[in-house]
Amino acid sequence: MIKVDLNSDVGESFGAYKLGLDVEVLKHVTSANIACGFHAGDFMVMEKTVAMAVENNVGIGAHPGFPDLQGFGRRQMKLTPEEVKNLIIYQVGALAAFAQAKGQTLQHVKAHGALYNQAAKDPALAEAIACGIKAAAPDAILLGLAGSEMIQAAEKVDLKAAQEVFADRGYNPDGTLVPRSQPGAMIHDPGIAIPRVVRMVTEGKVTAVNGEDIDICADSICVHGDNPEAIEFVKSIRAALQAAGVEVVPLASVVS
Repeated sequence: MIKVDLNSDVGESFGAYKLGLDVEVLKHVTSANIACGFHAGDFMVMEKTVAMAVENNVGIGAHPGFPDLQGFGRRQMKLTPEEVKNLIIYQVGALAAFAQAKGQTLQHVKAHGALYNQAAKDPALAEAIACGIKAAAPDAILLGLAGSEMIQAAEKVDLKAAQEVFADRGYNPDGTLVPRSQPGAMIHDPGIAIPRVVRMVTEGKVTAVNGEDIDICADSICVHGDNPEAIEFVKSIRAALQAAGVEVVPLASVVS
C-alpha cells in the first residue's frame, strides 16, 4: 500500500497575535511543522503547539526560518552558509527541547518561506541547512521540496530526507514552485487541487503551469489550515487519498 504524510505549518501565533487554526488542523494532519520563534511563534506558543501535536498523535517537526518576524520569513536574506547552519542549530535545538520536555523526539525539520525556496535552488545553502540539522537532531528527517537541492544535500551528509509536494501551489516545468507573485502560483479550486494531489501520490506526476506533465515524488503533502475553508480542504484531501487506497501516516512511517 502507498503511504503518504500530510503536513501543515503551525505554531505561527506570536504574543498577543493569533494566526492559524492550529487546534482544528492538528486533528486532520499527520505531521506538524512548528515555527521556532524567528519568522513566527514564540516560546509559549512552541510549548502549547508541541503539546497539541502530542495529544493528536501528530509527528513533531521544527520549522526554522530567517530572522524576519516583520516579513514573516518570506523576504530573501543573504546569509553565509555558516550563519545559516547556526541559525538552524539554534531553532531546531529549541524545538527539540520542547519535544523532549513532553517525552517526544523531533521527527523532522522543514525550512520555512524564503529560506526553503532559496535552498531548493542553492546547493551551498541547502548543505548548510542539512549540516545544521545533522548537528542539532541527527536522527530527524529533512523535509524538502521534491527533487530539489535540499534532498541532494541530505543525502550528502547522510541525513534522512523526505520529498514534499504542495496541494495548492503551481509548479514550474523544472519542478520548482511558481512564485506567489506570478499567475498560476496558487490553486484555489478544490475540484482541481484534490485530483492533482491524488495523482502526485499514486502516479508520481503533476501538470506544470505550461501544461507539461512532469515527474514528482510525494512522501509528504503540505496543506494549509489558516481558515475554515482550508480545514475542509484538508479533510477532503485526506478522504480522497484514502478512497484511492493511500494510507495517510506520520512522516516517520513513510521514510524509514
